[in-house]
Amino acid sequence: MTYKVGFIGGGNMASALIGGLLAKGWPTERLWVADPDLRTIERHQLQSIQTTQSNSELVDAVDVVVLAVKPQVAAEVLKPLADQLHSCQPLILSVAAGISTSLLKKWSSAERVIRAMPNTPALVQCGASAYYAATGLDETSLAQGHEILSAVGLALPVEREDQIDAVTALSGSGPAYFFFLMEAMQAAALRLGLSEESARALTLQTASGAAKIAQSSDVHVTELRRRVTSPGGTTAAAISVFEKAQLSRIVDEAMQAAYRRSQSLGNGNQGDHRS
Repeated sequence: MTYKVGFIGGGNMASALIGGLLAKGWPTERLWVADPDLRTIERHQLQSIQTTQSNSELVDAVDVVVLAVKPQVAAEVLKPLADQLHSCQPLILSVAAGISTSLLKKWSSAERVIRAMPNTPALVQCGASAYYAATGLDETSLAQGHEILSAVGLALPVEREDQIDAVTALSGSGPAYFFFLMEAMQAAALRLGLSEESARALTLQTASGAAKIAQSSDVHVTELRRRVTSPGGTTAAAISVFEKAQLSRIVDEAMQAAYRRSQSLGNGNQGDHRS
């Protein structure tokens, strides 16, 4: 494909996607970034990316517009561009959390819209993204959206838009859940007498190893857990504490809260968003 991609917003997620595309051999002349911050512009110029402080200039230059701004400013970014977007009809690929395709269409007057939910491991090209295509999107646009998102890891389509809210609660917010557990494990290891350096190194390697085993195995994670939980052993003692604290229920409640917040954002209730 020889289309051009422009990123409105040059922050972390835009940088991750650009890095993934460059790693897959994309020429820099097919990549644009628009951002009001000169330091952000200069950072992308170091990669020979086409840059501008004008969103309008970017829209004129590209075939796909990636909306990579904070969700609370999405409306003020898109509304001034509505006439131009309606005329040019680029594909709009939004990675702004919680913004529904109906709102994206309303604010932009665009017809070709994909709503995506990537996550922060995209920064190291290990992302997990899901995306929903607005009704009637053509195969070429679908392929373009998939290609851009898969440059930084797994990219999966979902059949219904409300599933994006579930994805937000799972993989979108999920890295923070694992960081939270790793944080707690490191703190507990310090109290058990390990050095900070050892606690960190062992925690991170354990998390990485467990994920790799799960990814490479056909066995359900429940069975993998059972295989390392010998009756009466140390792991069983720890799991028993988790079960008594109803950790599964706590995780379910936490993800339900994230799901409801994503729905609220999609209905236009921006509030004070935190990813």
